Amino acid sequence: MKSIVMLVLAVAMVYFMVRPGEAVQCGQVAASLAPCMPYLEAAGQNPSTACCDGVRNIKAITPTTADRQEACECVKSAAAKHPDINQDVASSLPGKCGVPLNIPISKNTNCAK
Repeated sequence: MKSIVMLVLAVAMVYFMVRPGEAVQCGQVAASLAPCMPYLEAAGQNPSTACCDGVRNIKAITPTTADRQEACECVKSAAAKHPDINQDVASSLPGKCGVPLNIPISKNTNCAK
């Protein structure tokens, strides 16, 4: 069952990938971060490979400041819907994945900066 969920998430990630010049959509961001939810809520030792692939995807689809601000708003909105997310773990996620991501993963960030 878990492999089916991972396959669906992988297909969703490919489906929602952005081509240059297209706006970032929250569905893309949510699909990219979905594999991270167990890690963000339970604060396990390390994020999964699928989670880190999702973080890499977010970096790839946000080359401009406007893209990053839009993705930030999506992350902020999604994080607000999940009260069990550990904020310290969320903020350290890009570093744990080795992905320099200029988008904070937090429900309390100012995305305009």
